[in-house]
Amino acid sequence: MDKSLEGIVTSEDTKRPIRIPPGQYQTIKWPVLHAGSVPRINLDRWKLDLLGLVEKPVSLNWQELQAQPHVRVFADMHCVTRWSMLDNVWEGVSTRHLADLAGVKSDAKFVIAHCAHGFTTNMPIADFLGDDCLVAWSRNDQPLDPDHGWPLRLMIPKLYAWKSAKWLLGLEFAATDEPGFWEQNGYHNHGDPWTEERFWD
Repeated sequence: MDKSLEGIVTSEDTKRPIRIPPGQYQTIKWPVLHAGSVPRINLDRWKLDLLGLVEKPVSLNWQELQAQPHVRVFADMHCVTRWSMLDNVWEGVSTRHLADLAGVKSDAKFVIAHCAHGFTTNMPIADFLGDDCLVAWSRNDQPLDPDHGWPLRLMIPKLYAWKSAKWLLGLEFAATDEPGFWEQNGYHNHGDPWTEERFWD
């Protein structure tokens, strides 16, 4: 292993002999893609809520989130619009830590990410709890900029990038699935880039 990656969680997908999924091309520049305007967020009022099927609902302000154990993750990013960006080091708090903090109940099978402007996206809890999954505030030692989800975005490397929702405000643990904005507008409900789950049939 590259010594620069010691102490970093390494996504299993980065170990594939071919790291670009079918139908994708590699980009160096990070494209900016989203619907609507970039939200104006005041960190003094911002919070991350952990709610739904949990033993104890949690609401973390920015300072409280920063006080949680940090994790760094080496992972690629694949967008449904066909670009792939390799060799990213994300920093933030692991999704497993957040789930443990709230005490997620055993009947929670899905996670609904709630974001600014009312956007949501959904995923099975097994995908959310992957070793390489986190809520991230930086990439390659640089804070996220507003176009890319500042102050916090979800990072689920094994799924297409729309599941790594920008401008994250809450994580809801649920017994039933609830397709979000993009899923209700034609995007696949799961979003595995390796099997090209781009759109609903």
